[in-house]
Amino acid sequence: MKKRIYWSILLLIALCSTAKAQVIDTLAESPSPVYDYAPDFSYEELQTRYDKLELEIDIAFNDQVKAFINYFTVRNREYTREMIRRKEVYFPIFEKYLAKYGLPAELKYLPIIEAGLNPKAVSGPKAVGLWQFMAPTAKQQGLKIDWYVDERMDPEKSTEAACKYIKWLYGILGDWKMTLAAYNSGIGNVQRAMRRSKKNDFWEVYRYLPRETRSYVPQFAAILYAMEYADEHNLSVEEQLYPIDFEEIEINQFVYFKAFAEESGIALATLEQLNPAVKKGAIPANLKNYKMRIPRDGVENYEMNKLTILAKAEEGKKEFEKLVSNVPGSTFGKEKVTYRVVSGDVLGTIARKHSVRIEDLRAWNDIKGTMIRVGQKLDIWTGPDFLTDNTLVVQKVSNQSIPNTKQHTVQQGDTLWDISRMYKGLTIEKIKQLNNLKSNSLKPGMTLRIG
Repeated sequence: MKKRIYWSILLLIALCSTAKAQVIDTLAESPSPVYDYAPDFSYEELQTRYDKLELEIDIAFNDQVKAFINYFTVRNREYTREMIRRKEVYFPIFEKYLAKYGLPAELKYLPIIEAGLNPKAVSGPKAVGLWQFMAPTAKQQGLKIDWYVDERMDPEKSTEAACKYIKWLYGILGDWKMTLAAYNSGIGNVQRAMRRSKKNDFWEVYRYLPRETRSYVPQFAAILYAMEYADEHNLSVEEQLYPIDFEEIEINQFVYFKAFAEESGIALATLEQLNPAVKKGAIPANLKNYKMRIPRDGVENYEMNKLTILAKAEEGKKEFEKLVSNVPGSTFGKEKVTYRVVSGDVLGTIARKHSVRIEDLRAWNDIKGTMIRVGQKLDIWTGPDFLTDNTLVVQKVSNQSIPNTKQHTVQQGDTLWDISRMYKGLTIEKIKQLNNLKSNSLKPGMTLRIG
């Protein structure tokens, strides 16, 4: 019976869809060193050691926990060893915010099973960061997500957001095991499992939970054990990673990291490592008072040459725009409209109609080939257009004042994006609101209110 449970649990790991699973699988491909010896301990020895841990989150030792301990200390020792290498970079941050919000200290191990201590981890369902936030939950917790910045990747901000979210979950559920389960699969799934089972204990609602969530709690207990008793399992590392000592500088302009690095002498990789939330390697001008991190040993040179460094970083905007605008699927400088496919449409005609590239349409809508269906909704990002030779098309619109009539007559080929760009202070959303438009379709001769 125990053997059957053991292999079932290992299968769950293989099927797990989180970013953590991706990290484990990657590290598992690396052969263990010849000298690496994994001590063999009995069930009773592991349980005795586990029970000595003074944990606020009380997860009983059982076959599932034991199977995961075997995974992290025997079968995939390289994954655990890599987590030991990285922990000093992130654990001080976790410990600071867990203490601030009065949460159990052992929750610092959660980002190991969530993201493999990788702030840029992205899962299949598009959860991001050390704490694997989905976008709606992240925004509810006050994290900024846009084309330039994703604060789910910021270790400090995402950790504080996670602490607030976990505290909220625990306030509703009142049990730490159920809180962990809800963090993994969502509070709705956990409450539904509780209703179906008419129980409120994790092990009693176990079979009613999503498959991945069943393995989540024992997996958390196992990695906690493996990290706490690494020495007993001969899990040592030769080179420990440590955080880069940094200071924050206030930015109120466009900054292209590549140009900033070249002018300041700070390695580009260091800037990217210190600022993981900056997705595209640039800080936009409209992000006022942005706290950019630079290594402390580069602060003196920055202060002495601040004007020159920032000027070069701003001048890099042209290079940056040219680079990102021509990447298939780029949304740089564009606004989204939604198009519904009608009979006779093909990607080519839709692309020409909206002055975009077919490869962009595919990238925006995750289309692998050319097949589209009638009624399908396509996201299209309209704005500065590029020809096949990447030459910028001359735009016909200008940023003029709204006329006294407060009206615009639609011309052949006009789109909402075109019209929004013709007049100062006008947006696609405002045009739709003023005219009670339910779609983005326009007909020549239509009269639109624009103010």
